[in-house]
Amino acid sequence: MSFKKKEKYNVGIVGATGAVGLRMTTILEERNFPVDRLFPLASKRSAGQPIQFKGESVIVEELTEKSFAGLDFALFSAGASVSRQFAEACVKAGCIMIDNSSAFRMEPNVPLVVPEVNPDAIGNDPNIIANPNCSTIQMVVALHPIHQKYRIKRVVVSTYQSVSGSGQKAVSELLTQSMAVLDNKKIDKQVYPHQIAFNCLPHIDAFLENGYTKEEMKMVNETRKILGDENIQVSPTTVRVPVFYSHSEAVNIETEHSISAEEVKSLLANAAGVRVVDGPEKNEYPLAIDAEGKDDVFVGRIRDDISQKNAINLWVVSDNLRKGAALNAVQIAELIIQRV
Repeated sequence: MSFKKKEKYNVGIVGATGAVGLRMTTILEERNFPVDRLFPLASKRSAGQPIQFKGESVIVEELTEKSFAGLDFALFSAGASVSRQFAEACVKAGCIMIDNSSAFRMEPNVPLVVPEVNPDAIGNDPNIIANPNCSTIQMVVALHPIHQKYRIKRVVVSTYQSVSGSGQKAVSELLTQSMAVLDNKKIDKQVYPHQIAFNCLPHIDAFLENGYTKEEMKMVNETRKILGDENIQVSPTTVRVPVFYSHSEAVNIETEHSISAEEVKSLLANAAGVRVVDGPEKNEYPLAIDAEGKDDVFVGRIRDDISQKNAINLWVVSDNLRKGAALNAVQIAELIIQRV
């Protein structure tokens, strides 16, 4: 690996003032990542704003092609178009790009990494590493140990995704719409095509010719790439729900080998990044409000599928801005510095 071992590293955050960028900064501090200097980068509009890091104010700089000189890592979370625009400049500067957008996820030569699942995919000399989609990350963390032992044939997943996945404007829209409904006032729609307050929208990202959305096909293609098995069949339905933070998923898994709920509970209880919350007799199961601000993927409602042999059901919940985005990116950087 050409990456050089250091005591501390210069880290850039592209999209530093966004919801994920701010959490990247927080997580770097929480996990005591060995940062020498932090370089928050954003558009010209956001440049000049201060952000807090380790008790100090750091000024956001305008992102340009020269921004990567002297950086060891650049954590990108500013959308696919920005990632594509600045990837070459980042790599040419000798900076490792960890990209949270969809720009490079399905490129054959770009590793798509969830550290608990496929850390070896990073390879020996990475330059661009892709962070998977938020809904895919939490699902494959739960699927991986099951696939290792029982070999998954098919997954049917329905997601219940929070509005924070659409950005801060969507969070504000849910809040203002909810207040308007309760006050019997007119609803204003800016982010979504329909009212999101007290409603569910089976529509995340654009619809494709096959009737599925881009979000749904991300789950199909990314799951296969991360788990390293093109034979896994995935049937997804992604739904936006009036929840501020954390995504929830109902996951049905069919396996090649005999499987039982009790075995899966024990297996997942010892799995990296997973916390089992499964006490239905005490009304204990994963909740979006409990997952918010936490790093784990919470799994519960683990039960045998009464309609199908070799199949089980899971309820999977995780904070989409942390494990689904910012934390996963920081963990990738941690993996790289551990290996040199």
